[in-house]
Amino acid sequence: MKPLAIHGGKPVRDRYLPYGRQSINEKDIEAVTNVLTSDFLTTGPAIDQFEQAIANYVGAQYAVSFSNGTAALHAACFAAGIEEGDEVITSPLTFVASSNAALYQGAKVKFADVDLQTFNLDPQSVEKLITDQTKAIIAVDFAGQPCNYEAFQKLAYEYDLTLIEDAAHAIGASYKGRSVGSISDLTMFSFHPVKQMTTGEGGVITTNDAELYRKLLRFRTHGVTRDRKQLLTDEGPWYYEMHELGYNYRLTDMQAALGLSQLKRLNQFIDRRQTIAERYNKAFESLSTVTLPFVSPNVKSSWHLYVIQLNESQLTTDRKTIFEALQKENIGVNVHYIPVYWQPYYQQLGYRKGICPNAERLYQSFITLPLFPSMTDDDVSDVIQAVEKVLKYYEVGDMT
Repeated sequence: MKPLAIHGGKPVRDRYLPYGRQSINEKDIEAVTNVLTSDFLTTGPAIDQFEQAIANYVGAQYAVSFSNGTAALHAACFAAGIEEGDEVITSPLTFVASSNAALYQGAKVKFADVDLQTFNLDPQSVEKLITDQTKAIIAVDFAGQPCNYEAFQKLAYEYDLTLIEDAAHAIGASYKGRSVGSISDLTMFSFHPVKQMTTGEGGVITTNDAELYRKLLRFRTHGVTRDRKQLLTDEGPWYYEMHELGYNYRLTDMQAALGLSQLKRLNQFIDRRQTIAERYNKAFESLSTVTLPFVSPNVKSSWHLYVIQLNESQLTTDRKTIFEALQKENIGVNVHYIPVYWQPYYQQLGYRKGICPNAERLYQSFITLPLFPSMTDDDVSDVIQAVEKVLKYYEVGDMT
């Protein structure tokens, strides 16, 4: 057995492979350059074009772009009418932005537990937390796999709740044949560089509700409108009014142009992610030391992340050691996610460990492997080789 790099052996790779990165080509660069030499760097025509293209892609009536995914989620909470005294239920197995957006509006966050197979919110756990103060559910499509939206739509209808979908991981995914972005009251997509497509930073909310659409537009521009139909008075073509306390959350035309260019290749990006995930599944299916990601038969995942679970009973060491060993092999593994309420800020708010045992159990076994479209076949082989090398070394009964 070859010595591990963490013990002084030769690493599988000479160069570090990140867990995710953007894929930029000459057409992307040309699209941004064209905007740089145009009359508009922001608040120009590329914004409307990008928003319409996203709406068309997901099959929604409206799309509103924002400076980042967190800003978009904040806008969704505002548009949903979430305010002080309200409660919002969401997942703990996500980035902190999912719940922070509700806190920005003064709401109280309740964390429901997740399903042990899909890692998504468990509808039964959510229903147990609903009270007269509950205003919305923020469901998170973990790793690109859509939640059980039939169940969540039923809960939203029964309890008169707004269903907000945090689909930061899930553009290009579908649930029972319906595209993510056309299902929930409000759906957020993120375009950070590690996502399926990128605008550098950026986010979008899609909706089929005209009133929510108008609220989103105002919120991202200081609460200001120039829409003649919304003005209380009209003093002339220059006139505008501020109707709410909004924010400057606008996307630039440069980012929108990059997004338009990237969107043309989005299906290719997702297909490549699927291919890599299938190679991982085939390579690791016989390993007793890991559990592979499960995808529900009624959904299409867009594979933002490939997350394995370490089977502790089959290993002679802990997750931290295996993580560090893979890093030393120059494989950029990561962990998604630390339960949100474990964060010091949330602990100060009174949340305590133990409230979502499934999420906590999963977190302690998770490792995310590299997965992005520009990975070569050799890159994928390196990941497979490194995982097999490290896990074989620490497998129960096989350590030398």
